[in-house]
Amino acid sequence: MRRLRALVCGAAASALAAAGLTALLPASASGAESATLDKRWYAAAPYLMPLDNDPPSATAIMDASGLKAFQLAFILAPNGGGCSPTWDGTAPVSSDTAVGSVISAIRAKGGDVSVSIGGYGGTKLGQACSDAASTAAAYQQVITKYQLKAIDFDLEEPEYENTAAIAREIGAAKILQKNNPGLYVSVTTAGTADGTGWFGKQMLNEAKAQGFTPDNFSIMPFDGGFNGAASQTAALTAFNGVLRSTFGWSEATAYAHEGFSGMNGRSDTGEYFNQADFQTVLDYTTAHGMARFTFWSLNRDRQCSPADNGGRTSGTCSSVPQSAWDFAKFSVKFAGATPPTNPPTDPTDPPTDPGTGQCTAGAWSASAVYVKGDKVTQDGHTWEAKWWTTNEKPGTTGEWGAWQDDGPC
Repeated sequence: MRRLRALVCGAAASALAAAGLTALLPASASGAESATLDKRWYAAAPYLMPLDNDPPSATAIMDASGLKAFQLAFILAPNGGGCSPTWDGTAPVSSDTAVGSVISAIRAKGGDVSVSIGGYGGTKLGQACSDAASTAAAYQQVITKYQLKAIDFDLEEPEYENTAAIAREIGAAKILQKNNPGLYVSVTTAGTADGTGWFGKQMLNEAKAQGFTPDNFSIMPFDGGFNGAASQTAALTAFNGVLRSTFGWSEATAYAHEGFSGMNGRSDTGEYFNQADFQTVLDYTTAHGMARFTFWSLNRDRQCSPADNGGRTSGTCSSVPQSAWDFAKFSVKFAGATPPTNPPTDPTDPPTDPGTGQCTAGAWSASAVYVKGDKVTQDGHTWEAKWWTTNEKPGTTGEWGAWQDDGPC
């Protein structure tokens, strides 16, 4: 899975401050009680980078979409070397407070998190640690600190081309599964037209050889010549055959251990997956009793500015027309819940005076996305957007904000 880390990678503290996440609750999640969620929520949890790619407010997403679970990314070995867990290779888990506060805020609203290991790029702990036991011990630090009930092994390039590293990752996953009863474990790898490629199949063979069965094996059918939902469901069908032939499972058993991990909007290779594609794949997964439906990423689950919309892949927006958190709602549906039809708006907004008859623009909404030229009514004035904006209340940011005051209406 292409992670787009380099597109918007500011300092962790400043990114969290911009997202309003730093001072929500006590700084460490190590003592926070993990919520009790149905495992289906962990299977539905979309990926969220809490330190990079302009992290959105997790609690705002919960309010607007009904989402309860997040897949936080990524745990890596330190960039300078060593067998200890860090966030993105730079922030040691042992001294973390920033991600801990995000987890505490999510749990305070009745949600929970899984943590994802690996991803595309960086040095993985399976590459840095000497054996499966030391790899597992590093991951156990993450589980213990954040009191995790779920974890994801995202095994892809370049690590999954290293057979020794993959053997250590699978061995570590098996150890963690044994030592943490009830731990939800997902394994995510690259998708191809025939399900998964040679390295993905070798990873499955390693799991079989070690006698390891996670809650699911998920593929990522994008960045490989895919074109819309039909090509993705064809890959899922093919992957079902790979699981059957590898493990000797029936079709139904294979689907019950199979997952989908998509990419919302424009992929790294210029493929496009819109809301209709997600609905088609969601229908496929539920019809076949599949075990997981997730996507990369919530950082991208919002509309780009007009200048960014069609020309490039972004780590912070989808490059397709959408309302904020449209794609998160498909995860909510997979979990068996119903997204809210009227997401909450700013409760402090005074009602627009209906007696003037001259305020023709719609009332401003904190959950809506606006582009240049859009007009809204707020505090008895008409406001015009100067550029793309969301959740910026007109009149609160002065002349440097996104809104131009067109006067009273």
